Amino acid sequence: MSSAAEQEAVQEAVREPGDDGRPAPAPVVVDGRRPGRGAGGPPVWPGAPTPLGARFRVGPDGVAGTNFALWAGGADAVEVCLFDEDGTETRCPLTELTHEIWHGFLPGVRAGQRYGFRVHGRWDPWTGARWNHAKLLLDPYARAVDAPPGKEYSTLPGEVYGHVRDWPQQHVADTVRDERDSAPYVPKGVVVHDDAPDDDWTDDRRPKTPWADSVIYELHVRGFTKLHPGIPEELRGTYAGLAHPAAVEHLQRLGVTAVELLPVHQFAHEDHLLRRGLHNYWGYNSIGYFAPHAAYAATGTAGQQVGEFKAMVRALHAAGIEVILDVVYNHTAEAGELGPTLSLRGIDNRGYYRLQNDPRRYADYTGCGNTLHVVQPNVLRLITDSLRYWVTEMGVDGFRFDLAAALARSMHDVDMLSPFLAVIAQDPVLRRVKLIAEPWDVGSGGYQVGAFPPLWTEWNDRYRDAVRDFWRGALPDVRDLGYRLSGSSDLYAWGGRRPYASVNFVTAHDGFTLRDLVSYHQKQNAANGEGNRDGTNDNRSWNCGAEGETDDAGVNGLRRRQLRNLVTTLLLSTGVPMLVAGDEMGRTQGGNNNAYCQDNEVSWIDWSLLEDPGWRELFGLTSRLLRLRHAHPVLRRRAFFSGRAQAADGLRDLAWFTPRGEEMTERDWYAPASTLGMYLSGRDIPGRDARGAKVTDDSFLAILHAGDRPADFLLPGPPWARTYELVVDTSRESQESAPGTAHAGGGVITAAARSVLLLKARTA
Repeated sequence: MSSAAEQEAVQEAVREPGDDGRPAPAPVVVDGRRPGRGAGGPPVWPGAPTPLGARFRVGPDGVAGTNFALWAGGADAVEVCLFDEDGTETRCPLTELTHEIWHGFLPGVRAGQRYGFRVHGRWDPWTGARWNHAKLLLDPYARAVDAPPGKEYSTLPGEVYGHVRDWPQQHVADTVRDERDSAPYVPKGVVVHDDAPDDDWTDDRRPKTPWADSVIYELHVRGFTKLHPGIPEELRGTYAGLAHPAAVEHLQRLGVTAVELLPVHQFAHEDHLLRRGLHNYWGYNSIGYFAPHAAYAATGTAGQQVGEFKAMVRALHAAGIEVILDVVYNHTAEAGELGPTLSLRGIDNRGYYRLQNDPRRYADYTGCGNTLHVVQPNVLRLITDSLRYWVTEMGVDGFRFDLAAALARSMHDVDMLSPFLAVIAQDPVLRRVKLIAEPWDVGSGGYQVGAFPPLWTEWNDRYRDAVRDFWRGALPDVRDLGYRLSGSSDLYAWGGRRPYASVNFVTAHDGFTLRDLVSYHQKQNAANGEGNRDGTNDNRSWNCGAEGETDDAGVNGLRRRQLRNLVTTLLLSTGVPMLVAGDEMGRTQGGNNNAYCQDNEVSWIDWSLLEDPGWRELFGLTSRLLRLRHAHPVLRRRAFFSGRAQAADGLRDLAWFTPRGEEMTERDWYAPASTLGMYLSGRDIPGRDARGAKVTDDSFLAILHAGDRPADFLLPGPPWARTYELVVDTSRESQESAPGTAHAGGGVITAAARSVLLLKARTA
């Protein structure tokens, strides 16, 4: 196509700003030192190249202002753009360049100022160069973001793309630069005061819960609080709502030690969702790694969200609850080469993202279009600076890393000696907080369960699959289940790792809720608008005889029993249990196993469930088991079981029994089985208490019976126990009448169909 023809096609393909009812760009004032432009901008002093981002401070001669610093390797020029309340833009060139960092100090610019960057450079997508100064870019270090785009649009405006989105020849669409100004349509950073009056941490006390004692509760800030009747309506769906006493009280009554918040970094909404009238709900589409998501703030988005988030953390700490963030450093909201230009792509595309051998294309180990190039020093710096900021300035206690295997890749392969893992291991701040890996990505060799080094814990999906399969009757034998219940030593007993390296879970945000797991055989994702093709088909679920909601009392009774079985199994297992918000009271998503775009009643917790006696009983059982776990160190061991006899009497720290009351042999492990007994000895637990004394505890026998008929179980006699006291019987909806029932060692106890019995062993 000739140059003239290209220009004619551009004019037809690109709409003029404002011709569709959207706002036209506001007036622009440019610093007079740039030739050919009008004057009127503030003076720009040299400033400093560190710290990166926008930092309000008192500069030379006692003058207050803001220092701006941006790493933009390979760029020709950088402007910081200030925005007034009416949208008027003032462009100020940053003329100082130190080690590829453009910087300048703007006197008089204070907290609350909205800003962005324009970066000048070559447009040559064929070599990976995608600079476009017509696009306003979000500061990667912005600590607050105002006016995030998305929900007000039915599609992302074409102006937010660096290329001409509607170019008629789609195979080269991403190579034609769009010259329209994106400023009216993109998020802007906000200067934040470092020493705000309400930023007082003197009374904050981090709980510092040991890993072995931890119980994680995965929740969504908005979904957990949006319908809570005890939270004032104006605070629902916000950080302030999660800090409200009504929300905190539920967490305390339940007995969890940490909340794991689904992503709260500033994120954006994908165009394909907006076109379907949906929005990103989970938040795995980050665009600002230092900024708390503005839409979750009740107090305002001009920097107030920072103080509100900190107040939430302090409130949870005061209740003894740690705050863990689910973080998404593996990719950004800019997606692939056909995605929008919001930040990193326009700052230095080749520096921030992994590109293919054809540098026009992106390497995608995440399934989201792009992958951050973590081996690049300045990308690694961005991530570690962000992590340290959330620990030191925002008070959080740990992180769960989404698709962590993508972060551990060196050039191509996953490498447990990668720069990212090495930096974390030696960092004096980060090595002291809780680090949880989602130990896989979607690339070749990306499944790395059990491979992360010491300091790290991992989501253990092999635990999830084994427990689900056992209770639906799909395990060919019980070898794998034995490992999962006892801490997964086959995966983690190396390099000094401990049982708490395994984060045990039956459900997570991604997939069926616990109630849906026993109510649906097939996913029901039509509301997502993708023809029910999205979401996994490998649910390992069982609907108990009817698909979906039913009035059949027998089916509903069986489902509630299965829920009690799954919760009890999880909380009696060695390792760190993770619950999902609402599972403790029967939350349902109507069979949707991929509700990432359902910001509505599908995903929000329905607190009226607690008005149902049956769901209150499930909550009560969960809370009771958590209290039991807290009271008994044998249920939260800090070292793996040895399986060896502890004394001459032959008592082992861990023993497995058949229904015949005999210890399991190798043949038993390889045979199909629906019933097994797990004996946990508290006689001599490895480790010592804070005063150096030996740790001892009661001993317990757990009988797990997944068969569809009652089964007799011969209780092991001495030395295991003379008598047994029943603690939990999941065949009963209420546990009030279960505790205290005594059974003689050597006698028979009957386990009801599909039930768990927990008995305390008495040796005297």
